[in-house]
Amino acid sequence: MKKLSRLLPAVLLLLPTMALAASYKIDSAHTYPQFEIRHLKFSMLHGQFNHTTGTITMNRGKQMGSVDVTIDVNSIDTGDKQRNKDLLAPSFFDAAKYPTITYQSTKVTYHGKDSATVNGKLTVKGQTRPVALQVTRIHCGPDPFSDGTRCGFDASAKINRTDFGVSGDPGMIPDTVYLVINADAVSPAKTKED
Repeated sequence: MKKLSRLLPAVLLLLPTMALAASYKIDSAHTYPQFEIRHLKFSMLHGQFNHTTGTITMNRGKQMGSVDVTIDVNSIDTGDKQRNKDLLAPSFFDAAKYPTITYQSTKVTYHGKDSATVNGKLTVKGQTRPVALQVTRIHCGPDPFSDGTRCGFDASAKINRTDFGVSGDPGMIPDTVYLVINADAVSPAKTKED
């Protein structure tokens, strides 16, 4: 009981701080985690995932924020049905065993109002590695589809696919993968970020 009484003030102090960051739900219909990788050392292959869920919290004035995102691996789309099927196989994403990709932030650093660096942990095929997202654009305003606030984000990163066990076609496909994320997220109410 004494331990609880000592912890309670600390918890109460944290609650107002947590409430200062507005919460935005990912709009899956307007969110596209994309990847680019060189195809046989010739053209650049583009692909994306069509279904993403999660939450972004943000208060740029208070330097507060977080990202928690889940991507449905089976929603992969490269514009070719056979290639999609190949990428879902065990040597690539192994979607039957690992149906989701997740990203959870550990730190958000804002660079002015319109950009940020998000440090976090990316998990693919059960392998978790640190990945920094460079957010090059943040734009918030009244949501035209509701009474809330909509925010748009553009971000990018570079990873090594073999770090995550995505090792299919070695020698034919390079290890470096470029990530490009365009995302919308919506708060049901007006926020100070608007």
